[in-house]
Amino acid sequence: MIFDRSLMFSNAQAITETAASDNIVDLLATGRPYGHAQNLVKDVGKGNQIALLVQVVEAFNTLTSLTIELQCDDNEAFASPKTVLSHLIPLEELIAGKTASITSVPPGINERYLRLHYVVAGSNPTLGRITASVVAGVQTNAVNF
Repeated sequence: MIFDRSLMFSNAQAITETAASDNIVDLLATGRPYGHAQNLVKDVGKGNQIALLVQVVEAFNTLTSLTIELQCDDNEAFASPKTVLSHLIPLEELIAGKTASITSVPPGINERYLRLHYVVAGSNPTLGRITASVVAGVQTNAVNF
């Protein structure tokens, strides 16, 4: 896996309650072509897939499930986040080394800032860490025939 620090949402982030990722990704503002009245429209999920890795690096305990939401917003404080992807993972799948089936950034991300939001269901865990990032590619270990 190839990681870029500026594209990393969580680096072995402990998830002990519902919370946002430690880091956000700034997709930068769109420009305005010469002679036009409006800026270009942004949708980073269209076109070629942008690989996304979400991996459990320490097994979780006590919670029922964890929902991982990919959110975007036009301001860094995420005052009005828009959820573009949501993925529920039950406790029995939150084991070290397990990767979420979220493998790419979906279409619909038309705002400047991007983050992950972790939603805990059940009791707050005392163990459990996630590493998540936009990556150069996602290793699958699959053999295709």
